[in-house]
Amino acid sequence: MHNTLPQHLANTTMVGAIAAARKSGFGEKNEADQAATEAIRKHFGHIPFETTIVIGEGERDEAPMLYIGEKIGKGDQKIDVAIDPLENTNATAYLGNRAISVLAASETGGLFHAPDMYMRKLIVGPEAAPYVDLDYSAEKNIKGMAKGLERDIEDLVVVILDRDRHEDLIKEVRATGARVKLIADGDLLPGIAAAMRGTGIHAVMGIGAAPEGVITAAALRCIKGKMQARFWPKNDAEKKRLIKMGGKLDKVYTHEELASGKTIIFTATGVTNGDILKGVRFFGHGARTHSLLMDNQTNQVRFIDTTHVFDKERVEYRM
Repeated sequence: MHNTLPQHLANTTMVGAIAAARKSGFGEKNEADQAATEAIRKHFGHIPFETTIVIGEGERDEAPMLYIGEKIGKGDQKIDVAIDPLENTNATAYLGNRAISVLAASETGGLFHAPDMYMRKLIVGPEAAPYVDLDYSAEKNIKGMAKGLERDIEDLVVVILDRDRHEDLIKEVRATGARVKLIADGDLLPGIAAAMRGTGIHAVMGIGAAPEGVITAAALRCIKGKMQARFWPKNDAEKKRLIKMGGKLDKVYTHEELASGKTIIFTATGVTNGDILKGVRFFGHGARTHSLLMDNQTNQVRFIDTTHVFDKERVEYRM
């Protein structure tokens, strides 16, 4: 891939994050989502690559979306993109934590075309990976994590979405002595955090969105994290759609299968503050953004703090 592509993609999520942040705090999640989507679609039109959206967002909750199969931009080089212009829309609406604009890119065919449904996930760092399995009990997985990380079980923190479907899982994890960090929405960034040292998160467990799972898998390809997942269709219609899109009902997928491309690029920009990224900070006639940019070719993890000047004639920097 062209060596300017990573920066082009990072700029894309910056544009989306700023647009979403302008609409944050008003209690209208769809307006923020639409603003991010429109800004990103316009920005993609100026990128010198032919971009195909293989995972869009919004179908599940009828929000605005960059639809699957949409082609944007022109150029000799073709890329596939899995994108969520605004991950964690509820947090944006109410100025909660961990809202981001995020995407993953690869050469054509390098990202799994996941339908908009749910999947059961287990995400850990590389040290714990040999000792865990999606089909193990929570107790066995927690003991395996402790062994791989060379920590006491009481030191472990597991992120789980706060949903009724996870009631038993939460009880099982807590019964081992490990601590549970419940989150209201958005398991994408916690999944990345589980593979990064110093975040205080050691695993993500439970059922979350499949499209975001593919984007997480792409990020894990860049930082040597490990993921196992199985699709969790809720009805026969979702089962048929999964099969139609090439998925298998009972198969356990790894991050390497969900993001199989030779070249993987991941980028995210914070909309609101979170564990890894700061949110957009507006000042007089400008804004600051905080982004994460990674790829599996250089194995670099770059945090980018960018100042955007909207009016070059007058800039007032306010922290």
